[in-house]
Amino acid sequence: MSFLLPKLTCKKEVDQAIKTVAEKVLVLRFGRDSDAVCLQLDDILAKTAHDLSKMAVIYLVDVNDVPVYTQYFDISYIPSTVFFFNGQHMKVDYGSPDHTKFVGSFKTKQDFIDLIEVIYRGAMRGKLIVRSPIDPNNIPKYDLLYQGI
Repeated sequence: MSFLLPKLTCKKEVDQAIKTVAEKVLVLRFGRDSDAVCLQLDDILAKTAHDLSKMAVIYLVDVNDVPVYTQYFDISYIPSTVFFFNGQHMKVDYGSPDHTKFVGSFKTKQDFIDLIEVIYRGAMRGKLIVRSPIDPNNIPKYDLLYQGI
């Protein structure tokens, strides 16, 4: 399903998307087209892209094409989804130690839709961090690589 969503293939394109997407949530999915979990996430993103078109713009970014952002956002697990609003990085409290990105795939389309709505409404009120509406049981668990250092 990754062929249904637009791809950003270099740092310049990612920079341009962050700068130019206005009054909508910018969703950047970092991953690989060949990864099974990325394909599962891409399917959810593609199915919801039309429904969320007034609130969000979704792009796919290959981690190998844009190593600068892969390193900047500390993308050690794929897929990882990062959110922006009017050029500002939006953080979400998922109940995990990392608020900068969503790691893994969403369990349902509704989880993703709910998250975008919460980010959009929070961003419109000037918030830079919002609380995740997703059931904690539906959020993938992972260990941070730098934990305990």
